[in-house]
Amino acid sequence: MSRKILTAIIVIYGLLCGRGSFAQKSVVNVGDVKSVHIGSGEVKITTTAAFAEITVYSAGVIRVRITHEKPVDDFSYAVIEKPVAVKASIKEDAGNIIIITDSLQTRITKRPFSIAFYTREGSLINEDEKGLTTSWVGNEVTSYKKLQEGERFIGLGEKNGNLDRSGSAYTNWNSDVFGYRADQDPLYSTIPFYIGVHHGLNYGIFFDNTYQSDFNFGASNNRFSSFGARDGEMNYYFIYAPAIAGIIDAYTGLTGRMHMPPLWSLGYQQNRYSYYPDKEVLRIAETLREKKIPADGITLDIHYMDAYKLFTWNKERFPDPAAMNAQLSKMGFKITVINDPGIKVEKGYAAYEDGVKENVFLKYADGQLYTGQVWPGWCHFADFTSEKGRNWWKTQMKSYVDNGVSGYWNDMNEIATWGQKMPNNVLFDFDGHATTHQQAHNVYGLEMTRASYEGARSLTGKRPFILTRAGYAGLQRYTAIWTGDNRAEDDHMLAGVRLLNSLGLSGVAFTGMDIGGFTGNPSVGLYARWMQLGAFIPYFRNHTGVNTKSAEPWAFGEEVLEITRNYINLRYRLLPYIYSTFYEASQNGMPVMRSLAIDYTHDANIYDPHYQNQFLFGKAFLIAPFESTKDFGEIYFPTGNWYNLYTDELQAGGQKKIFPLSLQKMPVFVKGGSIIPMQTLIQSTAEKPADTLFLHVYKGDIANSIVYYEDDGESYNYEKGGFYKRTIRYDHQLTLEKAEGSYTSRFNNIKLVLHGFASLQQLKVNGAVQALQSSGINFLTPISRFDPQGGYATPDRCQVHTLDIKNSADRIVVEF
Repeated sequence: MSRKILTAIIVIYGLLCGRGSFAQKSVVNVGDVKSVHIGSGEVKITTTAAFAEITVYSAGVIRVRITHEKPVDDFSYAVIEKPVAVKASIKEDAGNIIIITDSLQTRITKRPFSIAFYTREGSLINEDEKGLTTSWVGNEVTSYKKLQEGERFIGLGEKNGNLDRSGSAYTNWNSDVFGYRADQDPLYSTIPFYIGVHHGLNYGIFFDNTYQSDFNFGASNNRFSSFGARDGEMNYYFIYAPAIAGIIDAYTGLTGRMHMPPLWSLGYQQNRYSYYPDKEVLRIAETLREKKIPADGITLDIHYMDAYKLFTWNKERFPDPAAMNAQLSKMGFKITVINDPGIKVEKGYAAYEDGVKENVFLKYADGQLYTGQVWPGWCHFADFTSEKGRNWWKTQMKSYVDNGVSGYWNDMNEIATWGQKMPNNVLFDFDGHATTHQQAHNVYGLEMTRASYEGARSLTGKRPFILTRAGYAGLQRYTAIWTGDNRAEDDHMLAGVRLLNSLGLSGVAFTGMDIGGFTGNPSVGLYARWMQLGAFIPYFRNHTGVNTKSAEPWAFGEEVLEITRNYINLRYRLLPYIYSTFYEASQNGMPVMRSLAIDYTHDANIYDPHYQNQFLFGKAFLIAPFESTKDFGEIYFPTGNWYNLYTDELQAGGQKKIFPLSLQKMPVFVKGGSIIPMQTLIQSTAEKPADTLFLHVYKGDIANSIVYYEDDGESYNYEKGGFYKRTIRYDHQLTLEKAEGSYTSRFNNIKLVLHGFASLQQLKVNGAVQALQSSGINFLTPISRFDPQGGYATPDRCQVHTLDIKNSADRIVVEF
């Protein structure tokens, strides 16, 4: 054997023998605990390779912060809540550190460092995977959690896929994804918060790291779930509550809750890319009124601008936007305009000149202004992560306000640029914590909406409507969000349902999607089905793209016009219920559009792909959407009793049942025990309904309540007590508790409408016997002229008992 061959064998043998050692060294684990300092409600730990801080944020929330170097800077765009003082016991022995609150136990093992969370009674909720725990590969940091038997994962914000995310993996990097696939990831926004479910327990984990992050829920392995980021800290909040509603409450306590929206934004919105000139906008408004289609908003896309330059109007298309908006306002319409972050580089363009002068644009590391190409051409971008940049944006918004604009649609704020590859050496202020594009990218959209919300509020004193495409955890404080450039396809409609339900699980209550699809042309059946669904979506926006057919309700024939009008009418009659549901969201973060996983967490059927698109609209309505091509649909009814909305036919819970589907009606059911306030039909929220509040009560065996809420719908007076609020309870009797607040209800009378009380002939109101009336009501106008058998169709009617009551701010008790 030659010396060269022998040398080669020795080298190869050495590499093979040292390979395992090298691989282990390339992964740096937290290691063993070396020192412990116990403070008030917190533990500071030094390990072999890291520093850790474990903080009791509240009885059910524990913050875990692990860094390579001793942590100094503590800054978050998402978390606005500080730790609260709670009773917590912290004990240390040779092998463990144990933190006990009223809600849970946190056990920290010392060798090696690992964390496990238990209920107060000792049931395991979540634990680090032994041997892996938290580690670094280069700058990338990841925590590994042991997969529990049968564990499910839900939430994570705007993510495609199944309701149960087990076996899947996801990346968070806000992306401009025109016409995305129904299984595509990532999409436009980042909310790194998920909920785990197993063995009758549930927990939440919010990973507050704005770098590109990755979540693995048992994809390509059967050992662990994990979450990590390309750089930055391992910084997460572990949240435990007995019910998912409590987890959402705690998460939105950390990251903030929505303000009450302007009432008009809950009405129907007619959009297109694009409506122009002004005569076309007015024609759309006039046609909506002529055809008695209730509506409150029209949106202007990028073609209202002069050469796509922000804060400008095309003078040929819109010679007098203020006059146009004044005319629309008289008709009961509000205008929303799109605004992108790119400011065209053009001498003489006021926003460009002023932005350069005020030094608010993003720069490279060498101080040169960053330039990226979007709709206007080459553009600069305001640094919304600086207070100076946000304040500059607010001053620019005055031109919108002066022209009568009421809504602000923040688009292209991922940041989107042609090429979709902003350089990582672009610098951001990050509110005094200077950083690069890598850390700032995912929060750029959030901070743009912050600037828009604060600017519009300060300029008008009224509630603005803000809509965004991109964002980060906490976006609910400033804005509604829609799911971007979807397709006119059945799978996109149903994927959109899951996207909105997931956003709701992730603390965002005001959500929407482009009804009818943005790209392509829906079939007649798909359009009708999607518009029906839209009546039960928080942000009800019809929108289609350029080079598509018209998608207004009258564009698909007379039958579809009548179908869509029926459901828009129902939406407007339901506004008292919808507004009260939004009030609940502002108080505890509960979404308006609710995955069944919130109330029926441990019912395996709701995770079945056959039923995962079903959802609750508020507490009362069970919505069951299906593809437009289906003639029959199987519906799962969770625990409880469920009334057919149109006929009051009763369905028992805990069963699956097949129903015929029709173009005219979407399956909608009402849960027994529900209380639903409704009003008379109006054509816009600028119009006052009649002064009778219809209070629909559905007989049930389970106690239920609703907080009925009113205010003026446009100002912030409600923050100073200018509201009307009363709790209404149903538990074998109906109790309207004494009204709170200084606002006077717009309703002088109440008509009690009782469903399922067939044998009831009389009742007592505050002790006085009252006789009931029997009548029939229908929730949808009959489509008689389209009866396929000819002649006139008999409308579905609910046979109910009614009673007229004088509304009073005092307590009202109705005994059945």
